[in-house]
Amino acid sequence: MSPLPYRLNLLKPSRPGNLMTAYKHDPQPSQAKVLPTMYDLPSEDPEEPGLPDEYHRLQAQVLCDSCIPPNYPADRVFSASDLNLYYDSNHLNWYKRPDWYLVVGVSRFYQDRDLRQSYVIWDEVVSPLIAIEFLSPGTEDEDLGFTESEPNKPPTKWQVYERILKIPYYFVFSKYNNQLRVFRLIGNRYREQVLTGSRFWIPEIQLSLGLWQGAFLQNERLWLRWYDINGNLVPTPEEFERQRAQLESQRAEFERQQAEIERQQAESERQRAESERDRANRLADRLRGMGINPDDL
Repeated sequence: MSPLPYRLNLLKPSRPGNLMTAYKHDPQPSQAKVLPTMYDLPSEDPEEPGLPDEYHRLQAQVLCDSCIPPNYPADRVFSASDLNLYYDSNHLNWYKRPDWYLVVGVSRFYQDRDLRQSYVIWDEVVSPLIAIEFLSPGTEDEDLGFTESEPNKPPTKWQVYERILKIPYYFVFSKYNNQLRVFRLIGNRYREQVLTGSRFWIPEIQLSLGLWQGAFLQNERLWLRWYDINGNLVPTPEEFERQRAQLESQRAEFERQQAEIERQQAESERQRAESERDRANRLADRLRGMGINPDDL
């Protein structure tokens, strides 16, 4: 049985809502407010810039491609990058956009059928297990919790992750000094953790998150990568196919060598048999020269 997902104490709406109709005047007061769903809270905002730099995109991609918890089926794992995360049903336009986050125990698809346009916490009812931010000069203070919230303004990113969503693991990575910092929710506050061998074990998904020096999509640098329980790197699909092709090539070469060995053994047996036959013929000729019929022996 898969571990229980991290659930928030929220009521899930009884029917899909539409932002245009959910708050339409009704002469008969409704018993429960119908909250907007993913379809009403899209991830696109024309006033916001597009995705961050290429590093953010590639780092998020390698995390998504290789995040394969062995204790969860693939269709019960959802990860996202720069996808709006709506967290407050009383402030529908408040959201955060983590560089990367992981939710386990939910369908990979919204209502088991649609690709998500956003992640709406009161609709999904499951909080992320992990959030990761890739530091940049413009967001570093907020990512590390140094920014103070302003009156009548949305809470800071740190406050949302720690106090509202209560995300158990929060990672912050700087590509400028290659420093990975880990904050774990203990009680109701984030406490920085000590990394062991540049990796941090997450028992809920039986994976470690750590650093890896190597090439991803032909880009050589230090990357955040997933490791299995034995400390082996979890390969991306591209790496898995390359490893499979190498194993197939090695297997084919082994079979070719085995076939060559068997051919040489067969040739050796043939030559040995021919040598034995020649020796027997020479012996028979000598006996005949001595007046002895070898067939009588």
